[in-house]
Amino acid sequence: MSRRPLLDLDLPQLEASLAAWGEPSYRARQIWHAVYQRGVVDPAALTELPLALRQALDEAFTFRALTTVAHKTSEDGRTTKWLLGRSDEAARIESVLMKYDRRRTACISTQAGCGMGCSFCATGQMGFVRNLSAGEIVEQVLRLGQEQSLTNIVLMGMGEPFHNYDASLAAVDRLTDPDGMRFGARRITISTVGLAPQIRRFAGEHRQVNLAVSLHAATDSLRDQLVPINQRYPLETLRQACLEYLETTHRRLTFEWALIEGVNDGSDQAQALARWVRGMLCHVNLIPLNPTRGYAGRATETQRAEAFRSVLTAQRIPNTLRVRRGIDIQAGCGQLATEAAITNAPADAGNPLDVIPRAAPTEAPINPAGTPSRPRNL
Repeated sequence: MSRRPLLDLDLPQLEASLAAWGEPSYRARQIWHAVYQRGVVDPAALTELPLALRQALDEAFTFRALTTVAHKTSEDGRTTKWLLGRSDEAARIESVLMKYDRRRTACISTQAGCGMGCSFCATGQMGFVRNLSAGEIVEQVLRLGQEQSLTNIVLMGMGEPFHNYDASLAAVDRLTDPDGMRFGARRITISTVGLAPQIRRFAGEHRQVNLAVSLHAATDSLRDQLVPINQRYPLETLRQACLEYLETTHRRLTFEWALIEGVNDGSDQAQALARWVRGMLCHVNLIPLNPTRGYAGRATETQRAEAFRSVLTAQRIPNTLRVRRGIDIQAGCGQLATEAAITNAPADAGNPLDVIPRAAPTEAPINPAGTPSRPRNL
């Protein structure tokens, strides 16, 4: 009998499982605290439990569903990426630990692959494989937290968190649970490519978690090309959802903008962006593009990036020009997973990504027209 991932259970489910064995509810809380606060990964380490219960846990549950397939650390030692996977499938996900002077940020995946199809993104080029469970999302944080004490968590890795809404937010609930990991909600950021209904749903939940929107273009004609979901939720629809979020939560929004040379880094886009965000409580993060195999675009040079930024600054729009991290280890989301697929492809393979078998997805990706689309054959 296969063992169930323990991290896929919330506390009431764990209590119910132990109650079925005749165990009192406080035993579940002991296990919960050990896993989320002490980072226990082996039932044998739960010495506060009776031996028989430890053995039963070992037979029924696995404390880690993922294994490390590969990991890389940048030359400056500040960025480390892990390639993770389950032993029963070939799908891979990525987690990244970024070290700054005062911060240690974990960048976490919520899906294997992505159905949003952003043209410049390695994960978008892969297509949708499957949603991650809440436990698999949480496990990434616990793993990276064992490496370094974390100050921030961003759901900005592989996948669209709001396309896997329930699992992504269930994971956030586990991480912020006062009886669990006790991570501060305001130190967690969820990034979305702009799924307007989910932004409204998120606003209505009045969470303290931060929200970032991957914008990348301020005209529909360009955003349709870079971010195809814009064809379903165009900029005005997205803007209204953002305004509703701001009115409901009174929390600042972050807009992400990947600067691509000669594509979205001109003064026309800067002016359009300034008009689009005018009146919003927001911050714009400008990020020079991370190169990918499947997209010919290049990162904007520093001088041109600063010129773009100056347009925003002149109109008093808060902004930051971020320094790219981990280029030497393919730290951009999906890059290491794609490279692994290419490296392991047979010599006679046509599309190297075709060699990766897929588990059946739990939710079909959304295509720009608004109807469910079949996941790409990876």
